[in-house]
Amino acid sequence: MDFWPEFLASSWGKEFVAGGFGGIAGIISGYPLDTLRIRQQSLNSGSALGILRRVVATEGPGALYRGMAAPLASVTFQNAMVFQTYAILSRAFDSSVSTTDPPSYKGVALGGVGTGALGSILLSPVELVKIRLQLQNTSYTTLPSPAAHTGPVNLARNILKTEGSRGLYRGFTITALRDAPSHGFYFWTYEYMREQLHPGCRKSGQESLRTMLVAGGLAGVASWVCCYPLDVVKTRLQAQSPSSPKYSGIIDCLQKSVKQDGFGVLWRGLGTAVARAFVVNGAIFSAYEIALRCLFNNGTIQTENTI
Repeated sequence: MDFWPEFLASSWGKEFVAGGFGGIAGIISGYPLDTLRIRQQSLNSGSALGILRRVVATEGPGALYRGMAAPLASVTFQNAMVFQTYAILSRAFDSSVSTTDPPSYKGVALGGVGTGALGSILLSPVELVKIRLQLQNTSYTTLPSPAAHTGPVNLARNILKTEGSRGLYRGFTITALRDAPSHGFYFWTYEYMREQLHPGCRKSGQESLRTMLVAGGLAGVASWVCCYPLDVVKTRLQAQSPSSPKYSGIIDCLQKSVKQDGFGVLWRGLGTAVARAFVVNGAIFSAYEIALRCLFNNGTIQTENTI
């Protein structure tokens, strides 16, 4: 009975809750743009605006949020572990920095790479379920009829039943290859930009909400631009029907995609992804930082004090 009060009173518990708030804010703010990105990557069906109009007209606005329960259900734990793992690794990779000082940029980058690699273990099956739900009513993927319009839990059970655990982790390798470098760029860009926008804030914790939004948004943009072709390949591998797969692996998917649609296919949907990344990651870092300040300062936001 005393577990939750003690857990929330601890530093780890506060980090966990703040990470959850950040993740939830990111998912809700950017999910419709994520659905458009997935459809752009998988289907040769025009611009994001054209897809948006067609989806709303034929499937209704709710289709833009289809599959959101899968990442939302895991986002508290996932986002909390991302920030917690990053905090540990960023110092472990550069132990020469004093514990009273912020981690070095070297530690930030290496900590981000390690965080992305470890996080892909949890993220890969969540994204597979999300992608298949987002593409459910398209011609790209065909789910068994009992799974039509189903939720993430039923779809995950269906995948385990028909494909086994390997099916649930289809695309894991490409997910890890994407997430390791992208998280390195992600955290490095955030720490670098917040310091440039508000010199000294990495140590003092005095940055404004605007600094959090802009630095977080730019961090999201940098992480997507550096790995976007890998994300396109990942989407196509995870979206394909297991009964009649189009691709045998990462290289095969890359070669066939370029041969069929040209090199431009590797950047299809980038505009949508970048717009979403700025909105989502600005929301994530802002919600995370504000939640931390509330929790560590008994409900008050004091930008003057170091977090």
